[in-house]
Amino acid sequence: MELCFTPARRLAALIRSRKLSATEVMRAFIAQIERVNPKVNAIVTFLPEQALKEAKAVDRKNVRAGPLAGLPIAYKDLVATKGIRTTLGSLVYKDHVPHEDALLVERLKAAGAITLGKTNTPEFGAGSNTFNKVFGATRNPYDRSRTAGGSSGGAAAAVACGMLPFADGSDLAASLRNPGNYCNVVGFRPTPGRVPSYPAANAWDSQPVIGPLARTVEDATFLLSAMAGADRRAPISISEPGSIFTKSLKRSFRKVRVAWTRDFGGLPVEPEVTAVLESQRRVFKELGCVVEEACPDFSGATEAFETLRAISFAQRLAPLLKTHRAELKDTVIWNIEQGLALDGAKIARAEARRTELYQRMRAFLEKYEFLLAPVNQLPPFPVETEYPTEIAGVKLGNYLDWMKSCYYITITSHPAISVPAGFTPAGLPVGLQIIGRYRDDFGVLQLAHAFEAQTRVWKRQPPCATPGGGAQ
Repeated sequence: MELCFTPARRLAALIRSRKLSATEVMRAFIAQIERVNPKVNAIVTFLPEQALKEAKAVDRKNVRAGPLAGLPIAYKDLVATKGIRTTLGSLVYKDHVPHEDALLVERLKAAGAITLGKTNTPEFGAGSNTFNKVFGATRNPYDRSRTAGGSSGGAAAAVACGMLPFADGSDLAASLRNPGNYCNVVGFRPTPGRVPSYPAANAWDSQPVIGPLARTVEDATFLLSAMAGADRRAPISISEPGSIFTKSLKRSFRKVRVAWTRDFGGLPVEPEVTAVLESQRRVFKELGCVVEEACPDFSGATEAFETLRAISFAQRLAPLLKTHRAELKDTVIWNIEQGLALDGAKIARAEARRTELYQRMRAFLEKYEFLLAPVNQLPPFPVETEYPTEIAGVKLGNYLDWMKSCYYITITSHPAISVPAGFTPAGLPVGLQIIGRYRDDFGVLQLAHAFEAQTRVWKRQPPCATPGGGAQ
């Protein structure tokens, strides 16, 4: 089991220097999946024989090509994998086997990663609680009666349990940051275009992004270095190569001005979340930062986000309303129909609101280099609850409302990370969200790395991941 919690970057170096074989590393992760996955249901397609065959091929080669050579990965079940079942968490696609790999898979294969399976996701990635009618629910490794978050919940739970060294995820509303937060791992939402996406229904859509999940910021950065870089098939992709993320994360933060917000200017937040985060505020002062309470104006964020999200659902999924309506969950139907009901004036207003939000955030982050905030407004909730309808006594309007603390940032296009920050008295993880300047992905990673080094919260492993361990 020790190998399964060895940092990914170190594992790669040991394989490259032949101090470890790719085969023994793969066998260790396979054994961990076989032992732990039945408890949490994070890996939904499992390919041990195929992965072992590829690991043995790596060991036979004289030269270990690729920075990820020999490391296992299981792709989120929204990501097309050639010849491997990809369900999108939907009964409509329960037997779907793609004929080509997504760009992400191409890229990580080229870097040497070995496909070990697929990770669970809610239906079409909709909602931040990972459950579907194909595979069931993914459970939180720290308390199996609770949700692991979503929509990259399977990926986050697998990483937390040592079943994978790292994982890919995607984030439209909250889907990298939310499960990272709930599973005590790092979930990084890069600037749109940092990691190119293909195929995509709308190649110009800059709200959904792909990013890494890992137990540490350094390992998330390591995976990001292989994910990032331009591709002509993705017209909004950023031209900087992934190699920019191979530099040291060490940096002095002396006299760096950071803003601290408890509630994004008035969102309901459960007191136990606030208590954990407030206890860590001193860390930034210890790092030399100048910390001030301040928050941008997020008025118009809900209108802009809900409108533009609805458009994407209508664009991608509207045909299924006619052919497979009975197989779609209610929230997906609602989101599609919301998009179909939009008119040009509403869409134009949403684009204008988004522009205003970006400019306000840009101006705010010229005064402060970073914004520190909650990731989620409440701790992990019961896995049987589809989505929260109330936070801190405040009633919520729809299945997206409880994700405002994340989607307020999505709509501005700024990079943001969830980094482990502590636990509630009940032992449930709480993450801190660090938001940085547009395209300053590396700066966000550097501050998260410095915070992580001071707090070391990530070292607390889930009980169910250790031999003889269990969880509620």
